[in-house]
Amino acid sequence: MDRKVRVRFAPSPTGPLHIGGVRTALYNYLFAKQHDGDLILRIEDTDSNRFVPGAEEYIQESFRWLGIRFDEGVGIGGPHGPYRQSERRDIYKKYVRQLLDAGKAYVAFDTPTELEAKRQEIPNFQYDASTRMQMVNSLTLPPEEVERRIAAGEKYVVRIKIEPNEDVHVHDLVRGEVVINSSIVDDKVLYKSADELPTYHLANVVDDYLMEISHVIRGEEWLPSAPLHVLLYRALGWEDVMPQFAHLPLLLKPDGNGKLSKRDGDRLGFPVFPLEWHDPKTGDVSSGYRESGYFPEAVINFLALLGWHAGSNQEIYSLDELVREFSLDRVSKSGAKFDFEKGKWFNHQYLKAKPDSEVADLFQSVLVQKGIIEDSERVTHVVGLVKDRVNFVPELWNECSFFFKAPTEFDEKSLKKRWKAESPAQMEELMQLIASMDDFSGVHAEPEIMAWIERKGYGVGIVMNAFRICLVGAARGPHIFEITDFIGKEETLNRMRYALEHISM
Repeated sequence: MDRKVRVRFAPSPTGPLHIGGVRTALYNYLFAKQHDGDLILRIEDTDSNRFVPGAEEYIQESFRWLGIRFDEGVGIGGPHGPYRQSERRDIYKKYVRQLLDAGKAYVAFDTPTELEAKRQEIPNFQYDASTRMQMVNSLTLPPEEVERRIAAGEKYVVRIKIEPNEDVHVHDLVRGEVVINSSIVDDKVLYKSADELPTYHLANVVDDYLMEISHVIRGEEWLPSAPLHVLLYRALGWEDVMPQFAHLPLLLKPDGNGKLSKRDGDRLGFPVFPLEWHDPKTGDVSSGYRESGYFPEAVINFLALLGWHAGSNQEIYSLDELVREFSLDRVSKSGAKFDFEKGKWFNHQYLKAKPDSEVADLFQSVLVQKGIIEDSERVTHVVGLVKDRVNFVPELWNECSFFFKAPTEFDEKSLKKRWKAESPAQMEELMQLIASMDDFSGVHAEPEIMAWIERKGYGVGIVMNAFRICLVGAARGPHIFEITDFIGKEETLNRMRYALEHISM
């Protein structure tokens, strides 16, 4: 590549960061790092009416949690600042004037009422070459009238002047050559005098040019804007340094058709935001991947494979491996179904691979919430016994609570199936045997109990199932002598006594 790779992720602070936006940022990150390039975080906040307090901070915190690091931008700094568009209004004015002076744009005074009347008059009205001469703008008004209106403080917008019937070619690194006729592109508003701010279209192009962006990697929903941006680059005389475009496929609903939405997550029970979001306007709380127990590296791995494939059967990738393997030519053109169950599977794989001690440290907070203070080595031992059975750290409690807390209730299904008429008497005998043992470690107790069962002619399954119900409260859990080793002789006997007193069949 002749130019240094510089890409940007440019969210609007209008609410929480959607998981589709996270994937876009991830692909930008992977592409930049693979080419020793830079990733810039730019905040596109020109639409002041949609600004939501806390959204910008939420975006930055999301990427800190995910481990996606920016080289320049909001919260980081750099030579191309400021990186908030609302702080760059004087920069944009220069280019608005350049377009007006070159006849590539014009001033329009049409009021909302006048525009609505024209929409009623003309079906599928579009402000373009076929209608602009019917409107109130600098193309239809004398220059002195235009100046008078502006001097009088009349509100106006600046629109790009699109020449009709021109094929606009957009070379897309994902979709190939895209050709759109300029006649279907309307004279978009580029600047509004009301707030002295540009619209997305002009700000986007100017910032990409001044920040030396080499590639624009963004969602498929922005593809219709690409021809306009190409025309803006030409109008400003920047065609030779226009970035290359790559429009990523949509993330689709897990079921049915259409783009993944928050409603889908609410309906099917999975997050669509990286972090929990507290809406400052409504007070509503939306779940996040972090608070739901996902590991950031699992979320990254899961998202990377939604719309991109490495050409192999490998599924587990570290971030460094993704940087090495990623390429835009293996990004799919079609949308990717959001398989949230697969997301759980990824988290399970990462949980299994983590050292028991690391998972135990995370699990300690769950134990504290349950009022349990336990030695870290003992917690680590328990975690090692059960972590393969869960997808998330908080789920460990359901799998191992009996290690830390004696059961006070007994599962009816387990009792019906596993607790036999002879079980009470056998448990009484087993209690006597256990009480007589000087060494109750599993390596000693297991062979002695098994030998006792054989001498008595009892069924191993019948005895051990009843024993497990006494200790656990149900027919589940790891090897029973792992449990007895952990809770010890006295606790084992106490639980057996409690069970015999409270189980009535």
